[in-house]
Amino acid sequence: MPAAAAEESHGVNRVVDSISRLSSDLFTESCQHILTYLQGQTGGVDSAKIHDRLQRAGVTLDHEAQQGMIRFLLLTFRSAGKSNLSGDELVSKLEEGSNKWPKASLQVVHKLWSEHGALVHAQQEMQDMLSIGQLVDMQWKLGLAMSSDTCRSLNSPFVSLMLKIAEPSGQISQRCFEMTIPQFQNFHKQVKEMAAVMETV
Repeated sequence: MPAAAAEESHGVNRVVDSISRLSSDLFTESCQHILTYLQGQTGGVDSAKIHDRLQRAGVTLDHEAQQGMIRFLLLTFRSAGKSNLSGDELVSKLEEGSNKWPKASLQVVHKLWSEHGALVHAQQEMQDMLSIGQLVDMQWKLGLAMSSDTCRSLNSPFVSLMLKIAEPSGQISQRCFEMTIPQFQNFHKQVKEMAAVMETV
């Protein structure tokens, strides 16, 4: 087994050890905090609230172990949502990652994911659709068509646009396209209308 895989397996087993110290009810509550966030119903996972609940129940997990458990569950549920896994598929993946899972914990995951998995998946799809880039720069130039799919006659003028867009991932990408003069005039009209609407907001 490569060193990185061994380290990852050891990390998963540490998290599973932490989870196995929780009763089914406590583990259910912790998972529900995370699923509520992944469904877009809260702004984040309140780890202090989880910590207080564990302490009141007499479970002492050090800060690092608790954060590791929360990160692992967040990553697991987020990944399962992106892949649109069923409850059975998610449990199988967890069992592949570690053979130390308590049966009761896997039953909790299966039950909660069967109830909430579709909602997490839908929320992630919506976030992906809403994650649009931000326009950073726009350059244009006027040219003369020597050959084109859209211009009927050669030597027709066209406008070439190059947009620089900052993607949600942080990368800057470029998009280039060409428009005929009537297409550009329509584009210009729509941008003016957008600017007018934005001034009223």
